[in-house]
This record gives sequence, C-alpha cells and structure tokens, in this order.
Amino acid sequence: MKNKIYKDLILIATMGAIYMVLEGVWRGWTHISMLVVGGLSAFLIGRLNEYPKFYDRKMWQECLIGTFIILILEFASGMILNVWLGLDIWDYSNEPFNLYGQTCLPYAVLWFFLVPFAIYVDDYLRYKLFEEKKPAGLLKNYKDLFTLQ
Repeated sequence: MKNKIYKDLILIATMGAIYMVLEGVWRGWTHISMLVVGGLSAFLIGRLNEYPKFYDRKMWQECLIGTFIILILEFASGMILNVWLGLDIWDYSNEPFNLYGQTCLPYAVLWFFLVPFAIYVDDYLRYKLFEEKKPAGLLKNYKDLFTLQ
C-alpha cells in the first residue's frame, strides 16, 4: 500500500511538472499550484485509463470524460485559488462561455485535445518507471481520435 502511494505521488508530480512546462510555453509563465492541479488532472485521467470500461471506449469518448475531469478540477481549484484566496493565477472572464472566469469553452476544447497526450504520458511513465505494459504510442491515440475509432 505504501509503495502504491509513492507511485501515485511520483506520477502526480511528474505529470504536474510536464503540465507546468506546457503552460509555461503556452502562457509564458506558470504557478507552482499547477504542479498539483495539472498533475492531479493528468493522474486521474491516467488512473481512469487503467479500467476497461474507460479504455474500451472510443478515444473521443475518453477525451470527453477527461475534459470533464479537468474542468471540474479547474473550476474547483480556480474558486479556491483565484476567488477565495485572491491569487489571480488565471482569469477567463474575457473568454466566451466562461463560468465565473474559472473555466471556459475555448480552453475546454484545448483540454479535449490534450487528453490523448495525458493518457500517453501516464502509460509511458508507468512503463518506464514501474515496468508496466508498454504504451501503444502517442500517434495512435491521436489517430484513434481523428478517425473516430
């Protein structure tokens, strides 16, 4: 049990660090809280991908479910970090179809297209760090998404 917790924490931290790099490239900066928010989002998507009821679905369905996971975490953490604590890490108030400035439709679309990447990174890290099953490949994930298989 103790090893499982360490494994989960390693996956959350590693995927959070990867998310921070991506966000830094996209926005020009990031915040340390994204280590947890981004890492937890990717980890939960990866964890869900361990179950046949999830990974037997079509990739677009996995992307929808993953996007909802991200939006829920983004909204909850945004309400805590940005609204209640006043850290102003992000503000989508000027974006169309936003919810209290914490989530919005344009970024929901971006999250949708990042889910296959998150699935691959989780699989790859599990393979490299914990000698689990070798991942099918990042390109396969996107091929499955765009061919609607």
